[in-house]
Amino acid sequence: MASKIDKLTVIELKALTLADIGQTIKDGGGLWGVVRNGSAGGVSAAFWYRYRMGDKSRDFTCGTWPKLSLKAIRAARDEARKLVANGVDPIEQAKTDKAQREAKAEQAKADAEAASNRLLVRGLFDRWVAADLVKRKDGGAETIRGFKKDVLPAIGNRYADEIRGADIMAVLDSVVERGAMRLANRLLAELRQMWGYGLVRELVAIDCTASIEKKHVGGKEVERERTLSDAELKALPSALKTADLLDGSVHALYVALGTLARIGELIQAKKADIDLQARIWRIPKGNSKNTDANIVYLSDFAHWHMQKLMALSKSDIWLMPGRSNDEQETHVGLKSITKQVSDRQITFYDRPAHSKRTKQENALVLSDEKWTPHDLRRTGATLMQSLGVLPVVVDKCLNHRDQNRIRRTYQRYDYAKEKQQAWEILGVQLQAVFSPNVLIGDFKKTG
Repeated sequence: MASKIDKLTVIELKALTLADIGQTIKDGGGLWGVVRNGSAGGVSAAFWYRYRMGDKSRDFTCGTWPKLSLKAIRAARDEARKLVANGVDPIEQAKTDKAQREAKAEQAKADAEAASNRLLVRGLFDRWVAADLVKRKDGGAETIRGFKKDVLPAIGNRYADEIRGADIMAVLDSVVERGAMRLANRLLAELRQMWGYGLVRELVAIDCTASIEKKHVGGKEVERERTLSDAELKALPSALKTADLLDGSVHALYVALGTLARIGELIQAKKADIDLQARIWRIPKGNSKNTDANIVYLSDFAHWHMQKLMALSKSDIWLMPGRSNDEQETHVGLKSITKQVSDRQITFYDRPAHSKRTKQENALVLSDEKWTPHDLRRTGATLMQSLGVLPVVVDKCLNHRDQNRIRRTYQRYDYAKEKQQAWEILGVQLQAVFSPNVLIGDFKKTG
């Protein structure tokens, strides 16, 4: 006759005393226990399931009462009995289960550690900014602005090592869709630089931009060749007078034309850089695009407009002061004059006029093609060349770096005298092209 199963009751277990310690108790079905010291002066009962596996008798731990209920202890026995019935040793299975649990826990721990060490795209960007972009002349401001607008909102919170070419193309396609082709090309170049930074430091494993070319994004960029014709130059003073520009912006455009300087170099100029008496403007290397310092000799034309800028400036430091930034005085925005010029040629742009800017939407349209402040630099250089100034001198006035390394290294003459003569020749020509009224001006808007 089969032995009775579940012979014990909870009442019987609760009735056990210290006098029963060491006593063996049986529940049937192979479940047996031993009474032991319990907590708080009571007793407990440890239970095992006894079974045979081959020619060996073994005991499988089922738990301790009252830490586990009698029902739970019996359930552990029943599970073990099923294993035995299927030819599986419960003890060996428990060891296997424990090993699997431990392996799973270790893997989870490793995954958690790996995840904590993985960089988000935002984290990679922050490292790149701190290590590289801050060293640039503008502190990486333009790049940071572009990433915050187009890149980080799209993929910033994803792991950098998960980003693929398709993700990058999705970002760039959205930029192309709004017609910003040059910006899309620039973002591609900057994303390539950031992933290159990550690759050499093993922050990412692959370059997700490697297979993407400009032709897939904004297309090949055509170099601008725009110069103002004689007719456009003659029309420029009248256009500037009606364009509702600040006096400072007007004089800055004339200085840019008369010196071949970049408009950004003029905006960043400090009064200390300019010696009106010596008629010299020193452009420090920190303001120069190629980081080469330059000395500009002011012609009568450029000198007159530079005087006006100096007089208009209410700053002790800046030639063209802007709003204070955190109570620290600074210059006007580097793109401020370029934006003023484009806002007054709105017919060439696929956008409406900005409501908070100017009503003179097309006051600076001179022909069927738009012009920019940088085109004045190209126009002045072309005028110089047409007046017989040698190309090498024009390049020196433009502060172009000689592309021939050997010549750049060994031929150190600065062409100061020739540059001074070239700027004077240009100034005379500009005065001849323009009405004499340009020099006395009639600009009404100040501030």
